[in-house]
Amino acid sequence: MVYEVLQLAGILAFAISGALVGVRRRLDILGVVVVGASTGVGGGILRDMLLGVHPPLSFLHWQNLTVAIVGSLVVFYLHPSVTRIRHFEVVFDAFGLGLFSANGAAVAYISGQSTLTSILVGVITAIGGGVIRDVLVNTVPGVLTRELYAVSALLGAGAAVAVLALGGDATLASLIGGALAITLRLTSVARGWHLPRPKMSGGSKA
Repeated sequence: MVYEVLQLAGILAFAISGALVGVRRRLDILGVVVVGASTGVGGGILRDMLLGVHPPLSFLHWQNLTVAIVGSLVVFYLHPSVTRIRHFEVVFDAFGLGLFSANGAAVAYISGQSTLTSILVGVITAIGGGVIRDVLVNTVPGVLTRELYAVSALLGAGAAVAVLALGGDATLASLIGGALAITLRLTSVARGWHLPRPKMSGGSKA
């Protein structure tokens, strides 16, 4: 039960972050729901496709899509003031990233995948929904620009696989991996940590 709740919590967190982006971009109600729901279930669908699960679980379990849609509608009607939207967007995105990275890696490892494959599946699960969201609103995907985004997903996925390899169960792996990823992501935002970027000369017009 706890494991299922964690999966739904990740879907809800990502759906809220996606819907907040839709509100910030001043989309209509359908646009907000499409962006929010796609962000919420997109990563899980990519995970299932990579693991050969057909059709993806979100097409079979009504709870997944329902949580994503309801979360998006709540944001549309009850969103905070515009000046606070960016703050909430980052927080919910971090929670979605953490829970999905650990959960995706745990699902892959339990299904018999190798350590490396499980970690990569976890990372793709975590960043997949965000990439879909950013593409829908015509923005450079945050994984390519934001503070330690993919690194946080790697940490969460790696920690989850390590817990499972040491004999822990999927719930414990998701909790520990998710907590580590969320902590690193929010800390990197608060402190402005970035991976190295190319140094452009003063006369560059790139």
